[in-house]
Amino acid sequence: MPLPAPFDRLRLPLIGSPLFIVSGPELVIAQCKAGIIGSFPALNARPQSLLDEWLHQITEELAKHNRENPDRPAAPFAVNQIIHKTNDRVEADMATCEKWQVPMIITSLGAREEVYQAVKNWGGITMHDVINNRFAQKAIEKGATGLIPVAAGAGGHAGALSPFALMQEIREWFDGLVALSGSIAHGASILAAQALRADFAYAGSAFIATTEANASEAYKNGIVEGDASGIVYTNLFTGVHGNYLRSSIAAAGLDPDNLPESDPSKMNFGSGGNTKAKAWKDIWGSGQGVGAIKQVGSVEDLVARLEREYHAAKARLLANSGFSSWGALAEAAE
Repeated sequence: MPLPAPFDRLRLPLIGSPLFIVSGPELVIAQCKAGIIGSFPALNARPQSLLDEWLHQITEELAKHNRENPDRPAAPFAVNQIIHKTNDRVEADMATCEKWQVPMIITSLGAREEVYQAVKNWGGITMHDVINNRFAQKAIEKGATGLIPVAAGAGGHAGALSPFALMQEIREWFDGLVALSGSIAHGASILAAQALRADFAYAGSAFIATTEANASEAYKNGIVEGDASGIVYTNLFTGVHGNYLRSSIAAAGLDPDNLPESDPSKMNFGSGGNTKAKAWKDIWGSGQGVGAIKQVGSVEDLVARLEREYHAAKARLLANSGFSSWGALAEAAE
């Protein structure tokens, strides 16, 4: 579907996903200046009063960038809200987001009508994380603007369904905004997400290995050195299934091949579940697409690489299609 303003001015149809601990103002500002939607979890701002300072900083720096670069304005930003009973900050964080008129709110682990209505009232849009079609339908029924299908291979909390199956089922009934998540670390994958009828691709792990990310050098190097075979899918650390770097699990003294199951009713997003190692701090989230990440660099360098790969992939498809232009190809498809 046509993207609403200001989301129609992106360099790439890409959202940098909110990364617990890792995403802060520096990373978000760099992503938005590079022309993609940057985001962070509200819970990264601790204490709660820090969220107001972060939103002030992001808003002011992006406004300054836009004044100085009218021909290359920054992309809008998003804030992730964990809508779960263990998060006692939702109301306060939403009030702060309303104060700063945050353009996009990303909700996870619960859908609430009053949250979606509040964002709609101030003119923002909402995108909700889902791992299956049933959760997608519930979120839209409660008023979410759009959906983020978190498919197999996504970093952190993730589902186990193929993106082909998940997108097919959602697009049978929903024609609104969709951002597809799952192993997005190459420009060709962004184009593939569009081919599956997503409006955006949704990428996180690739941005951990950037100079602006609030991650340890060991974590960044783990992303660079990792590949799909080094990712472990488990619910041990938070009570919700997710993907993590095998090397970090082993470094915490655990056997990645023999992890116990956690009790989902005891979700705890600040600790490591029943282990001494803490999720995100000691146990590092990562998606299966990290084999495409070869070095630590700036956000601008990463986005530029993704942009080159994206356009190269489009050129290859057009060359193989037998049509002279995308317009001619689109006409033939109608």
